[in-house]
Amino acid sequence: MNIHSFLADDDQQSQQYNFVLNSTNKAQEHRKNDRSEPTLGDSYLRSFAFRLAQQGDYTEAIALLTQLIYRHPYNAVDYNNRGLIYFQSGETQKALYDYNTALKFNPNLASAYNNRANYYATCGELAAALADYDQAIDFNPCHIRAWINRGITWRDLGKYDQAIENFEVALLFGQLEAHIWAERGRTYHLWGDWNYAVADYRRALTQLPSIGNSKDITGYRLRLQLENWLNELLSDQRPIW
Repeated sequence: MNIHSFLADDDQQSQQYNFVLNSTNKAQEHRKNDRSEPTLGDSYLRSFAFRLAQQGDYTEAIALLTQLIYRHPYNAVDYNNRGLIYFQSGETQKALYDYNTALKFNPNLASAYNNRANYYATCGELAAALADYDQAIDFNPCHIRAWINRGITWRDLGKYDQAIENFEVALLFGQLEAHIWAERGRTYHLWGDWNYAVADYRRALTQLPSIGNSKDITGYRLRLQLENWLNELLSDQRPIW
C-alpha cells in the first residue's frame, strides 16, 4: 500500500480551537470537580480535548471526551470524536467500537462514516472503506475529506482514473488544496504521468509551511512527504549512462 495519511474529521472541535488557547488554567480546574458536575461547558471540553490531542496528550483528551459521554451517553458526536483520538493514539479497536456506537445513535453522521472508513483503509479492507466513504458522501455531498480519502483508496486499488476524478471534485470546494494537489500528484506519479505529478507536487509545496515552522504539524509532515515523493520522481527521471 502507498504511504499516505487519510484525513479524519474532528467535527465541532476545530471550530472552537482559538477559544482554548489562553484557557489552560480552566482545564486544570476541571480535574478537581466531580465528573458528573457540569462545571465546564460541553463546548469547552470538546475544544480542549481537541487541543490536547493536537499536542499528543491523548490520555487526557480521551478522559475529557469520556466525561462528555458520561454527561450525554447518546451523543454520537462525542463517540465519534473519542474514536478519532483512540485511532490517533493507536488504539484502533476502541476507535472502531466508538465509530460503530456513534453510527448506532446517528446513522446519518457522515464524519463517522469517513472516520470508520479510514480505519478500514488502514487495515487494508479497501472494499469496506469505499462503502463507508460512499455513505459519507451520500449523506454529505460536500464532505471534502471523504472525497479525498476515497480518491486515495481508488489509487491503492490501481484505479488511477477514478482517483483523479475524486480529487478533481474535491478541488471544487476550495479547501485543503495542498492535500488534494499532493495526493493527485502522487496518483499521476504512480500512473506514470510525471510532468503532471511534478506540477502538482510543486503547487502543493507553495501552500505548505516551511521546514522551520513546527506549529502546523500536519502541514509540516505533508511537506516532508511531498519532498520525498518529488525527490523519488526526479531521481527516477535521471538518465542512466
